[in-house]
This record gives sequence, structure tokens and C-alpha cells, in this order.
Amino acid sequence: MQYDLILRHGRLLDPGGKHDQVGDIAFAGGKIAAFGRIDGAAPVERDVSGCIVMPGMIDAHTHVYWGGTSISIDADTLARRCGTTTWLDVGSAGPGNFAGFRKHVIEHNQTRILAYLHVSHAGIFGFSHTVMVGESLDMRLMDTAQCARVALDNPDVIRGIKVRVGAGTSGINGITPLYHAIEAADRAGLPVMCHIDNAPPRYTDVIDELRPGDVLTHCFRPFPNAPVYADGRIKEACWAARERGVIFDVAHGKGSLSFAVAEAMLAGGFPPDIISSDVHVLCIDGPAYDNLVTMSKFLNLGMDLTEIIRAVTLAPARLLKRPDLADLSIGTTGDATVLRIEEGRFTFTDVEDRTMTGRQQFALDSMVVGGTLWHTAEDAGLCPAPGRG
Repeated sequence: MQYDLILRHGRLLDPGGKHDQVGDIAFAGGKIAAFGRIDGAAPVERDVSGCIVMPGMIDAHTHVYWGGTSISIDADTLARRCGTTTWLDVGSAGPGNFAGFRKHVIEHNQTRILAYLHVSHAGIFGFSHTVMVGESLDMRLMDTAQCARVALDNPDVIRGIKVRVGAGTSGINGITPLYHAIEAADRAGLPVMCHIDNAPPRYTDVIDELRPGDVLTHCFRPFPNAPVYADGRIKEACWAARERGVIFDVAHGKGSLSFAVAEAMLAGGFPPDIISSDVHVLCIDGPAYDNLVTMSKFLNLGMDLTEIIRAVTLAPARLLKRPDLADLSIGTTGDATVLRIEEGRFTFTDVEDRTMTGRQQFALDSMVVGGTLWHTAEDAGLCPAPGRG
């Protein structure tokens, strides 16, 4: 068989396909064509010895309606820094402006964009360095019926419904916008992702309302409204929610990853289901930067490497009902992210400005998009995130 691309001698680490071995992987016709030891040749080959070859990274909480909403960044540009091949935009667009997001951004992006549609009419419309208006503060914007209709009309892209609640986003409306999101999601047959910030509503009140398959995002946020008590014990409602199938997503962002909370949750046996960056205009230059930095923080917090890879491949792929995105088996989607683990002394910062010194960090070697070697570390324009290391 004629291959288009072969990556050779990498550690093929794939929780979805249950692979963990050193070998080669070949691509042809935009798909994975061979796996293991490959004797053939290809016009493009890359030696990735010492690297981790994983399914294309999925960042399951991002804002990438670039040019259409003030919160958003350009996905393809950031991909060259962090290796994300699939972006899940969560709520940048609502039913009133999703058509523009699809036509002007999603259909032109080279890396894949899927979406959770905001139940608010115009999505997250007032989020910037100069203006900050919570879209859930005005109940007139809750466009429940149209949200369901737009989701049903775009099933290839829209994978869920987003809502933001908390003192900063829903104010005196409290938890009520979540009820609108659940109703729209129920009509469309989709899960909900709920943002939480400071109370009201309380963290426990929100997760008590979530259904199996729904997502609590910003799950390791700091006090107040954290998932742990002052003594570090995990709140009982978290265990109950996980037991019934609620998904816990990191979504680092500007204010939602506390090292102290993460340490307590990991020590208590409660790792996140999904690791995501919540990358947007206010955190792309720190403290989140991108998902490689977020993954590096969990690596130095002691989370198992395979579980970190699972949290950026298999877990979000299941959420999206796209298992092909998290499997290096023959015939699956031809995306891959190739990472190195650098050794040294690196400083990481959380949202409370607490620092952590670590000995390892992830770095991008290359990425394959649709069976093509789309970007390598040698390509012009690859810039490590400011402040890393």
C-alpha cells in the first residue's frame, strides 16, 4: 500500500484503542492506514523517537469564534503552539449568531471546530478587557426554543448546550438560566455544559441539577464556591454527581484552576474527567495559555500520564460522540498530536497567583491533521507560551 505519511519510532499512546507501544504509524487518504512496525515508505516521513504519539488533542472548553465575539481567539494560530486538532467552542455563539460562526469560522478553519450552543440569544457577547457583561443577567436573552431548533438543524457541529451561572454571569437570576439550558438540551437530545463562578448559586446546587452526561465546567475552581471543604475533604455532592454520570471538566481559564483545590481533589481520588484550557482573550497570555500548559500542571501535580492523555482524547471524544477522534486504529480519523516531555525546572502559576515548580512539561513536536503533517516544531512561527519554563 502507498502511504502519504509515516511517523516512526514514537510511543503510540492511545487510551481509546488501548495501545501503548513503541512503533510506527502511517496515514493514507486522510485516515490511519497502518500501525506497529511498517516496512513500506512514504513521501513524507518523520522520526519521532522519544515522543508520545497520541490521537489528535481535543480541547473541550475553548472560545474560537474569532472576529465574531470579543472573547474568542484564532484556533488555527493557537493550534501551532499547543497541538490541538479539535476545538470544542462552548457558548461563544448562541442561536442568534451561530450561522455566522459556522459560515465564517468553522467552515474555513483547518483544525476541526465543534460547538456547544449557548442558550443565550447572542452567546457570550460582552467579555473583554474593557467590557464585562454576564449574558445570563438578562432573562430576556434566554432563547430556549430557538436554541433547540438551531441545535437540531446543525447536528454535525452542535454537540451540546452551554449556559453560564454565578454571581458574575447570572447575578440575581441565580440558577434559573440553567433550567432554560436543560429544557433546550432535552428538546434537542443533547447534554448541557454549565459554567459556575461565585455563588449564588452554590457549586452543590448546580451539580445537583445536572443529568447523566451533563458537564460541570470549572470543576477545580478556588474558594469561594469550591468543590472541597476548608479541610480539603471533597463535598459529598461531587461523589453523588460522578456516580450518576455528571462529567467534571477543568476549564482552566482566567479564574478556574486552583492548585490547592486540584491537590485536594487528586489526593482524595477525584481526578477530572476532562482537562481543558478555556482559552480566551483574557487568559491566552496567562495563566492558562493553552491546553499543553494545563496538562503540564496536572503532570506536575502527580496525575498519571496515561490518564492525562485520556482526559484530552478519549473522555472528550465520548462526550462529543465521536469515538473516531480518540483512536489510532486503522481506518479512524487521521489526526495525531506528537508531544515531547521536556525535563528541567519549570514554574507554573494558578489563578490565585500561586506558583508551582515542576521538573517536566509537555512540548509540541508536530501534529497531523487529516492525514497530513500539518505543523512541526521546526516550522516558522512556533512560539512557546510566554512565561513557560
